[in-house]
Amino acid sequence: MWYLKEYNPIQAGSIDGTGIAPHDSAIDRASQSQYRPPHHLKTDPNCTLFVGRLSFDTEEFALKKHFEKYGEISHASIIRNKVTGLSQGYAFLTLASEKDAKNVYKNANKSTLNGNVVLVDYERSRTMNGWKPRRLGGGFGGKKESGQLRFGARDRPFKQPKSNHVRIPHEQTFSDNWIKHKNEISSKRSRSPSASHHRTSTKRHRSRSPTTGSRYQRHSRRSPSNDSHRQYRSTSSHRSSQHHREHYR
Repeated sequence: MWYLKEYNPIQAGSIDGTGIAPHDSAIDRASQSQYRPPHHLKTDPNCTLFVGRLSFDTEEFALKKHFEKYGEISHASIIRNKVTGLSQGYAFLTLASEKDAKNVYKNANKSTLNGNVVLVDYERSRTMNGWKPRRLGGGFGGKKESGQLRFGARDRPFKQPKSNHVRIPHEQTFSDNWIKHKNEISSKRSRSPSASHHRTSTKRHRSRSPTTGSRYQRHSRRSPSNDSHRQYRSTSSHRSSQHHREHYR
């Protein structure tokens, strides 16, 4: 089994991740669509988990109580129909820390809540590069009856490709490799060449300061007092050497 690192609708539409062409119209739509992650959310995406396959009767207090034994819950929100107010069968949990989120992700998946075996995954919309939600033809999972299954996540991981020429990177055998990849990209951006160039330029600018720069030093060496001092030292040195020569003669 292996998992996607960056979302690709065509790959997600194939059972072993080796697809090169869309096999249904929804995948084609996802490939051509543009998705903008939500920017109004103030929660930390690395501390936000998706919980799916909930009973339609599950309420927020029961959801929070169930997951509190795995980590500290800051907020629990069940997604509801805007018109009827009825649950749509999935929710989002905000954990107090990334450590809590990792613990819930690792240990609470496939736990039973109100008679349903739930699916726990990280929020994808703000953390996975190239993400396309189900409404645009992307997403993961799905039902066999729809003919639009999506693979490459912990719900339905890719099967091992039949071809021996396809090599799967070791990191992609872990279901959360994509969120680690996202964090690595963010870390590299924070250490970008432009930032280091700015620091170098600042150092160079400081080194040319009138009070500490080389011009001041050259000017000070040319001052009359320094010249007199060197002349005095030269005369003293000459007299000293003459004295030593006379003494050893």
